Parts: sequence; structure tokens; C-alpha cells
Amino acid sequence: MTQDVTAVWRRNAADWLAWARTPGHDVAFWELNLPGLEQLLPHTGQLPPGEARVLDVGCGEGRVGRLLAERGHRVWGLDSSDLLATAARDAGGYEEVVCGDAVALPWEDDSFDLALAFMTLMDMPGPLDAIRELARVLRPAGWLCMAIGHPFNQPPSSREDYFEESRFEEEVERDGIRMRFVGHDRPLSFYTEALADSGFVIERLREPRPDPGWPERHPRLAEAYRIPFFLHIRARLS
Repeated sequence: MTQDVTAVWRRNAADWLAWARTPGHDVAFWELNLPGLEQLLPHTGQLPPGEARVLDVGCGEGRVGRLLAERGHRVWGLDSSDLLATAARDAGGYEEVVCGDAVALPWEDDSFDLALAFMTLMDMPGPLDAIRELARVLRPAGWLCMAIGHPFNQPPSSREDYFEESRFEEEVERDGIRMRFVGHDRPLSFYTEALADSGFVIERLREPRPDPGWPERHPRLAEAYRIPFFLHIRARLS
């Protein structure tokens, strides 16, 4: 079952390209999830002088990495889909983009100042091993910033027991663009324990909330004002 989730994302890579790159389409990303991530990132004074080395794991088509590159960071990317890795590489902004597996990162120990796992750990069949790998390639006292779908905001039909891992699947069509989302629902403690076991200390845990005008601007996503859609964590190697 777990391997099938990765396979589905590979098969849906072209749909994801359309979803992510159609201007104004992915409102939840641009107006809620991304601003929350930007508030979560270590500020310039916390990072080493000069260009910080950043790893974007599960980079997809590269929109997050490109934004970080525009802010002066040097960014490396990895994705399990060859199509998406190629799209990220061709769009620019990255020093290197590799098609590979997050549980076997092709970089040496202590290579990066900051790692991102932005909406990816919930889609991985081996998130525990991936978090351990991220700890390995980060320098001492390096940061991991992660975002996942909020564990408390999952359809009841897809989850009978909050504490048991289960697979979710949802097909969404919006403005003529169809996307099939698949992944794993896991309790919050799954991730906090994985971080602790890999040597991370959590510095920030946030639930991005839109401004009061959100329900009027985006009625289809109005629920995000009342119920958290995303969970953001910043952790640092101890």
C-alpha cells in the first residue's frame, strides 16, 4: 500500500505541474501555506554569513526552491518523480536537482544549513528514515522546516482511528484542472517522536490561519479560517 502512494504521485506528475503552475490556481499555497512557511524559516541573522545551503526534499516542480533562491540562498532539490525533477531543474534556481529517494540522500554528512520537507513527509512511505537522513546531511545545529496537512483536519470517512496510520485519497477538480491527492494520515506524535529520535528539538509549531477576509475572497476554502489546513514545524539539531 505504501509504495503505491509514491507510484500515484509519479503517475500524476503532469497533473501536478498544471495545478502548481497555473497562475492564481493554488490559492491555499500562495496565500496561506507559503506565507506561513516564510514566517517559519530561520531569519538571516540565524543562518551562516553569506549564502545558506538549503536542501528541498520532495521539491516537486520547484516553486519553493525558486523562491528561496530569489532570497539569496543556494538550493539543492530532490524528488522521486523524474518529470517533476526535470521541471524543477529546467525552471532554474537550483544548484542541482536529483531524481531519487529521500531515505538515501546522495549528499555527504553536514552538507546543509537548512532542510525543507514542504508537504512531502505525509506522502513518503518511509518518513522515519527520511527524517534520519535529513539529520545526517544537516550541519550541527542545522534546521529542518516541515509542513504537512494538519493531522486534526482529515475526512472522517478516511480515518476510523486517529492513532492508526491510514491512507487518504481525494480527487479534486477546480477550474478545469483535476488533481488526485494521496498520502498517509498519521498522528501528530508520529512526527514529533520521529524528530526527537533523530536528534531534533522543536523550536516552533504553527497552524497557519488566513486573515478575516479569506472566507469572502475564497468561499470554497472558507473552512480554513475555522479549522487548520496545515501544520508547520521548525526543528533544530541538538
